[in-house]
Amino acid sequence: MSSASSNPSQQSKPSRVSQAKNAQPVSRSPASRYLAVWFPFLPADRLRRQASHWPEQDKAPIVFIEKHRGAMRLAAVSQTALTLGLTPGLTLADARARVPELIAVDTDRPADSALLDRMADFCDRYTPLVALDGADGVVLDITGCAHLFGGESELRNDLSLRFTQAGMEIASAIASTPDTARALARFGKGGIVPKGAEPAAMATLPVAALGIGHDTCVALNRAGLATIGDLATRPRAPLAARFGRDLPTNLTRVLGEEDIAIIARRPLPQCTVERRFGEPIGREEDVLATIEHLMGEAGAMLEKRGQGGTAFEASLFRTDGAVRRLRVETSLPTRAAAPILRLFRERIDTLADPLDPGFGYDLLRLSVAACAPFAQPQTSLDSHEMADEEVAALVDTLSTRLGKDAVLRFASAQTHIPERAAYEVAAKDYPSKQLTDQIAMPDLVWDAGHPDEPPRRPLHMFQHPQRIEALAEIPDGPPLKFRWRRVLHDVARAEGPERIAPEWWRLDDASLTRDYYRVEDTQGRRFWVFRDGLYGQETERPGWFVHGLFA
Repeated sequence: MSSASSNPSQQSKPSRVSQAKNAQPVSRSPASRYLAVWFPFLPADRLRRQASHWPEQDKAPIVFIEKHRGAMRLAAVSQTALTLGLTPGLTLADARARVPELIAVDTDRPADSALLDRMADFCDRYTPLVALDGADGVVLDITGCAHLFGGESELRNDLSLRFTQAGMEIASAIASTPDTARALARFGKGGIVPKGAEPAAMATLPVAALGIGHDTCVALNRAGLATIGDLATRPRAPLAARFGRDLPTNLTRVLGEEDIAIIARRPLPQCTVERRFGEPIGREEDVLATIEHLMGEAGAMLEKRGQGGTAFEASLFRTDGAVRRLRVETSLPTRAAAPILRLFRERIDTLADPLDPGFGYDLLRLSVAACAPFAQPQTSLDSHEMADEEVAALVDTLSTRLGKDAVLRFASAQTHIPERAAYEVAAKDYPSKQLTDQIAMPDLVWDAGHPDEPPRRPLHMFQHPQRIEALAEIPDGPPLKFRWRRVLHDVARAEGPERIAPEWWRLDDASLTRDYYRVEDTQGRRFWVFRDGLYGQETERPGWFVHGLFA
């Protein structure tokens, strides 16, 4: 493992591991274990990985600068610069006076953040529970995972070796709480701390390892409390009264007396299966064959739960640490490998950035990201159920090929206003008939009407009603003739009216009460027209409009 300096001057502003706001102690197994990884020279490592941007003097002192409080200051330094006494916070002028040969580089926080995200993706090969730790670290919940790698020591050594080969300087530690592991990685010598040995391991660490503010650290040092060991045996109440509540809270966590679960950066899947390869694979056919095999294992797990998957994600881990993820979704819950394999093949074929195996994939993981109750199919004499499955398969294929938001369908809404009665939704997000039959969802059910009656709504409806000139025998009667788009239509038949009032709860709605008629002209063309404003004399001059066309 590449050892990194634990000089407090190189520490960035204390930042806590991603944890829930107002988090409470959780009841977890006594064997909870966490691995903290710190990248003390992450900006410098980023430049070193970008050969075209790295100076010729590989061991030259590099500093990363940004403007702060009206002056250019050091935001981060390389290992060589730290050895020469340069630390974050110094002004650039002061740093040049100390080390004239230094090389100054502008800070690029988005690039640093992107690199940290890639490193966190790399850590997913060990556990799905990975949390970011500030701007330069990650914490892994390895509870129950270490035995898969031969033990905690072997897991830590494997992770350290892979990061070193990737050009990253790291420090790491394993402990029973994330705060303990973090403190040991950043302020101690790292290593592995057995359960119950936290107080002894933390005793010599500086109080800054508690993750408290700089002013509190200064106050503690002035009081003669320089190490965690100086605080461990003291009553917590006086410490809270004098130095704030964060001090005893953080002290309790660092000493391993309280376990706060980390918040994983990625949602935890419903179930996961994976395959590790002694020899990396790179061919697309091998990737798909592995996905098919893993889907069989995942299907067996889902069958035991009485569920089917609706979202699947394949994670391809390259030997160089890069991770590529492919996600497919289905309209209906499924356990079958064939449709999922077909969707993954479609997904790979339509990638804008084709798969690049590099030197090969040494780990392939299939995760079921979302599940739903799975109803066993029953043989029926009618073909409606089979048709639903075929439509769902078509929607899945098109959504995978074109994108989820490119395949839409109409959903019904609980309103009588025609132009508001339907809206577009992604076809995948619309519940299937199988689901709507099981639960009461009246807003998703269309009123088809009686088959012997003419349709109540037109086949084509205009987004905005179009004004027409109409002549009626009596003010509240159907039109006898009307002119639309400069063409005069003589009405042969008319049905109605169907009165639709505006929604009273819409205070800003200026629409009027409408009387709708289904009319047919002498040429056999059928229209859906309405008159508004007559009922209750809402307006002095009621208007006529055509709103749709029947087939």
